[in-house]
Amino acid sequence: MARRRIAEEPVSSLAVWARRVGLFALAVVLLALVIARSGLLDIVPALVTFAAGLGLAVAAILLAFAAFAAIWQRGSGGLGYAVTGLLIGLVILAYPAFIAARAYKKPVMADVSTDPVDPPAFDAIARLRTRQANPVAYSGLRTPEEVKKLDSDIEPLDLALPPQRAYTAVMSALAKRKDNAVAPLWRIIDARTPIPGRRDGYVEAIAYTPIMGFRDDVVIRIRGTRGGSRIDVRSASRYGKWDFGVNAKRVVKLLEDINEYAGTIKPEPPPPPPKSEGRRGQRRR
Repeated sequence: MARRRIAEEPVSSLAVWARRVGLFALAVVLLALVIARSGLLDIVPALVTFAAGLGLAVAAILLAFAAFAAIWQRGSGGLGYAVTGLLIGLVILAYPAFIAARAYKKPVMADVSTDPVDPPAFDAIARLRTRQANPVAYSGLRTPEEVKKLDSDIEPLDLALPPQRAYTAVMSALAKRKDNAVAPLWRIIDARTPIPGRRDGYVEAIAYTPIMGFRDDVVIRIRGTRGGSRIDVRSASRYGKWDFGVNAKRVVKLLEDINEYAGTIKPEPPPPPPKSEGRRGQRRR
């Protein structure tokens, strides 16, 4: 007895392409992550690759919606393919959209300093930047009011500690940000201890963003004052003109950690009183 064949619904080609483009977008984004975090190539290819992945994610979402309309009108199959393409596209776009939404009201800046008039200068890091990178010179004179639009807590940190102990607090705050074999966060490039009356203390480091591993440059200046020390921090993106508020957030968090470690440093003991030389010219008996 012959079996009856049940006619299967034709699968929507739009749904198939939505999933294909979504998977391809995911592969392109992962490739951009590998390029950026490996450091084997300049950051420009990583940015171009990442932008291409975002564009493919948008295309996958549009194809998915077109597939939903075709399935509704024609009764075609492939709903699961369309949903897969839609979800992949949304997942890829979720984090960039969140960053952009959080920072769209903030000024377009990529170089933030607690001292916009006399910002700490890059020295060792300046030699690491390529021609395609942003200039090492501070990007224009920023007024304190403009900088505070990014974060109201961006201001110098004054400590009641001598410069050498303030430098110790800075290095302690950076210790937990140093190189990690799995997920590098910070790498110290140069560190110069302060010498009162002769030079300021400086620490230069490279900070890596958590996901893409983009390189931002940071310089910390420790300067002696009458009451102790003043610490200024500058954080600048190596590429791009808008950092979405990342540098400002980094500066504030670093100053908070330095202030916390400074509170654990014991003050210097007072100098011992001069020894008495005893009485002179006592009468001889």
